[in-house]
Amino acid sequence: MIVLVDLLLMLIDLTYSILAAVVQTFVRPRLKCIDGELCLITGAGGALGRLFALEFAKEGAHLVLWDCNTAANERTAELARELGVRVHAYTVDLSRRASIYEAAERVRAEVGDVSMLVNNAGVVAGRRLLDCPDEILERTLLVNCHALFWMTKAFLPQMKAKNHGHIVTIASALGLFSTACVEDYCASKFGAVGFHESLTHELLADDLDGIKTTLVCPYIVDTGMFAGCEIRKELRSLIPPLQPLYTVQQSMKAILAEQLMICIPRIMYIPFLTRALLPWEANLATYRFMGGDKCMLPFIKNVEMKTSNGVINSS
Repeated sequence: MIVLVDLLLMLIDLTYSILAAVVQTFVRPRLKCIDGELCLITGAGGALGRLFALEFAKEGAHLVLWDCNTAANERTAELARELGVRVHAYTVDLSRRASIYEAAERVRAEVGDVSMLVNNAGVVAGRRLLDCPDEILERTLLVNCHALFWMTKAFLPQMKAKNHGHIVTIASALGLFSTACVEDYCASKFGAVGFHESLTHELLADDLDGIKTTLVCPYIVDTGMFAGCEIRKELRSLIPPLQPLYTVQQSMKAILAEQLMICIPRIMYIPFLTRALLPWEANLATYRFMGGDKCMLPFIKNVEMKTSNGVINSS
């Protein structure tokens, strides 16, 4: 009897969730106020990180900016300070666990408890698996995936103590479905998605409803990180690379609405669903038709031309 009651309640919750999602598609949800919140953004010196910093500053949040590029990070800090918020910039190597924990201790001592954590930093090797040195492959996984564990362990305890906070993971559409020749990046982003979802389930199971999570999965963003990547030319106008500002603004709407997940653009939900529903061969046929099997080859060629200068693609 208890099982039947629980089943009925589950069906009611399921129906309500679907209807609420449909309504939110057409009605702008209420956005929360984050004025005075302390927001930490990783990869703040990059294109997306800088835009996130400025958008959070416009909402009145005080900022803690982390990046391995000191000059770029300080430039972001300067721009954010012009908007009238407190900003603290730290040079942190996210590929080193000790660097994360040391910087986290400094933040707690010098600034205070972080209430919003935006895990934005990301890198990609841009080389075929067999041509890529092990240490570069490891760096992709350390920055894009492993750092999420250390960041969360560093800042979640304070959020749990107050039952207040928000953890944002900037993943990728390539964390929901894969493409050829970027095994390191796909593996790291699949890991990021899995980590984020499991963390969300844990928080809900512990009744920590004051700690929100948002998973952001954008298509390729035109930041130069995947310069040269292109699908079949006849379809490029249908799914063009995303503009950075548009990507960040859509992400901010989802964060402030406390939306659990967002794919940008919405058409990215289609391959996410078909991957699960259709046979492998059917997905493969669509993938080849769209040029997904060779879309990364121009990007890899561009990276090979830069390797002599020691350039590593990062967001």
